[in-house]
Amino acid sequence: MKAILHNILYLTVSALLSIGVLFGANGDCLKVDSADWNTNYPYVFVHGLSGWGSYDPVNRLLPYWGMFGGDLMKYLNSKGFHACSASVDPIGSAWDRACELYAQLTGSRVDYGKAHSARCGHERFGTDFSGRALVPAFSETEKINLLGHSFGGATIRMFAGVMETGSEAERAATPQADLSPYFAGGKGNWIHSITTLAAPHNGTTSYDAPEVPPPNALQQTMTALMEQFTNRKRDDRIEEDYADFDLHVDGALALNETLQTSDSLYYFSFACSATTKQQSGVHAVDPAVTEPLFRASGNRIGQFTGETKGGYPIDESWLENDGLVNTISAEAPFGAPRKTFDEEDVPRGVWNVMPIVRGDHMSLQGGFFLTNDVKPLYTEHLSRINRLP
Repeated sequence: MKAILHNILYLTVSALLSIGVLFGANGDCLKVDSADWNTNYPYVFVHGLSGWGSYDPVNRLLPYWGMFGGDLMKYLNSKGFHACSASVDPIGSAWDRACELYAQLTGSRVDYGKAHSARCGHERFGTDFSGRALVPAFSETEKINLLGHSFGGATIRMFAGVMETGSEAERAATPQADLSPYFAGGKGNWIHSITTLAAPHNGTTSYDAPEVPPPNALQQTMTALMEQFTNRKRDDRIEEDYADFDLHVDGALALNETLQTSDSLYYFSFACSATTKQQSGVHAVDPAVTEPLFRASGNRIGQFTGETKGGYPIDESWLENDGLVNTISAEAPFGAPRKTFDEEDVPRGVWNVMPIVRGDHMSLQGGFFLTNDVKPLYTEHLSRINRLP
């Protein structure tokens, strides 16, 4: 069955790539002016749930960043930026994914922490990335900019938090000589900026909204393909050590209590909207900008008000969504300092909320069946970051 699904996916991707080459390719007429750049630190892109990155062979066939519009990393590098993409656990918790990100950035073996691993029931150490560092010179002087799509947003926020303060639990449980430098903290100034892209900072009500109607055949097929595509599987970890726990509204709000905004970092967030408010007050997806994969879930989210399993109230402000994530959730973590983006006033330690993007949850990746050219957006945003002090 797995081989059959892989063959179906390969043929589907190949066909769509051919269509993109014949009918959807966009000429490159974007110009990048670096004369007013103050920095040009590396840009590290972190994928979302069931995603993949540069360490995964499938990325050569279908890049997560850019999709059928072409490899975004290669494009950005050709324009003078230093861009790369991480490959973290497709279904793992924000903690586990952040530990993997540290190992990939520094070219070391993944250390999930002695205390965490014992509590969650999995091995302490993972893949060894020695000699394969994404940013070999990563340090206080060679800072990085982090961009996270979807659950990649929680991943990079977790990563930045541990870099700054370390982990008290890991320091208490681990002899100094055996402690990963990651858990020691004191490295918050190794990061220049954080940008989240359609990230469920406050969770998504897709887990709470009743599944009516049930997923259609296309959704079921695509879900099965993505599970095989990313070798997605569960093991003996506790429920709290999986992404879906952190993605529930209740889990995300609990996670927010542990992730503070740092005064030393620049923060940006892009939220998407693929729905339109109806006369009845509910929100319905716009098929013109919504992948078939997200239409049923977008309509469910657009109709759901009530309470989460933990009793958190969901009102009409949660109805607008991108097919998978509520727009209000993607703007900024509740309770964190925030402001509407102003090109002339970009402070540190505050979420600069960018204008809402009209598109679905995959629009900032490049889309799948609905190809979206994301090169102008990222060229503009990365240039903006490079102009910051």
